[in-house]
Amino acid sequence: MTPLVQALRDPADTPSWTRSRWELLVRQARSADLLSRLAALLEDLGALEKVPAEPRAHLLAARTVWRAQEEAVHREVGQIRKALAPSGVEIVLLKGAAYLYAGLPAARGRVFSDIDILVPRAVLAQVEAALMLHGWATTHHDPYDQRYYREWMHELPPMQHVTRQTVLDVHHAIVPLTARLKPDSAKLLAGARPLPEHPGVKVLAPADMVLHSAAHLFLNEELSHGLRDLVDLDSLLRHFGGEPGFWTALIARATEMDLEQPLRYALRYSNRILGTPVPGDALSGSVSRLMDALFLRALQPDHPTASDGLTPMARWLLYVRAHWMRLPPGRLAYHLTVKALRKEREEPAAAGR
Repeated sequence: MTPLVQALRDPADTPSWTRSRWELLVRQARSADLLSRLAALLEDLGALEKVPAEPRAHLLAARTVWRAQEEAVHREVGQIRKALAPSGVEIVLLKGAAYLYAGLPAARGRVFSDIDILVPRAVLAQVEAALMLHGWATTHHDPYDQRYYREWMHELPPMQHVTRQTVLDVHHAIVPLTARLKPDSAKLLAGARPLPEHPGVKVLAPADMVLHSAAHLFLNEELSHGLRDLVDLDSLLRHFGGEPGFWTALIARATEMDLEQPLRYALRYSNRILGTPVPGDALSGSVSRLMDALFLRALQPDHPTASDGLTPMARWLLYVRAHWMRLPPGRLAYHLTVKALRKEREEPAAAGR
C-alpha cells in the first residue's frame, strides 16, 4: 500500500510517521492533487497541528490554495448564473462545483481545474451565445477539434473567460454521443435537485451524482488523476450510503441508465483501494483478473514511487480501452490517425523553437 493510500484510509495515524515517510507522502499527494484533501482530513480530525513542522507547512499552503479556489468557484458560478439569467436556462452543476454548492464532504479539500455544468442539448446554442456575450470564448480552434466536440462528444469545446482565464465545460450529456453506453440525459436533468439558497442552480440527485462520477472515471482515457476521482467516489458513497434505500436505488438507477459496468468498477476499486464500505450484494458481478491488474495499478498516485514496471502499460491499455468505449471502430481509427498526423507536424515545429 502506498503512503498516500494508507494516509487516505487512516489519516489519524500519519502524525506519528517518520520524516522520510512524510516526504514521500507529500510528493505522492501533490502529484495526485490530493495534498489539500489530506490537509482537510487531518483538520477535521483535529490532527493537523500534530503533523511535523516541515510537512505541515506544505499542508497549510495547500489548504490556503483550496480555500481560495472555493471562493473563486463561488464567484465564477455567480457570473455564469448572471450570464444565463435572461435566457431562463437553469444550470446543473457537475463534479467539484456541485459538491461545493451542495455542501457535501467530497468538497472538503478538493481542488478545481474548471467548472462543469449540464444543460439540455436543445438550448446548447443559446447557452453558448449567452456565455460569449459575457466574455467566455471557445478554445480548441482547429476545425477538426471543433467538429470532434460538437458532433461526437458530450460537451462543447472548453470555454475560457477572456479576462479571468477561468475554464468552463458546458455539457449536454455525461458520456459522448458516440459512446457504447447510453445514459439518458433527459432523465438526469429531470431528477436534478434545486438548491433553494442558489436560485437557478441545481445538482444531480445522489444516485446520479455517483453514476456520473463513476462514468467520468471509468470511461476516461486520462487516469493521471484517477485516484483523486476515486476519492470523490469514496466520499460520495460514504455520505449517501447511510441514507435509507440508497444502495437499492443506486443499483436500479445504474441499470436504468446503462451504467452498470462503470458502477461495478467504482464500487469494486473504491472498496479495494480506499476501503469504502459497500454492501456485499452491491459488489456482486464478475470483474476479470485483467481489469483488476490494470485498474489496481492505474488508480495509484501518478508518481514513480507508486508505479511498477507494468504501470505504464496498464495506463496505455486503459487509454485504448477508453477510446474504444467512446468511439465506434471506424471513427476511432480516423480520430487516432488525425492525432498521429498532427503529432508528426507539431514535433518538428516544437523542436525548431
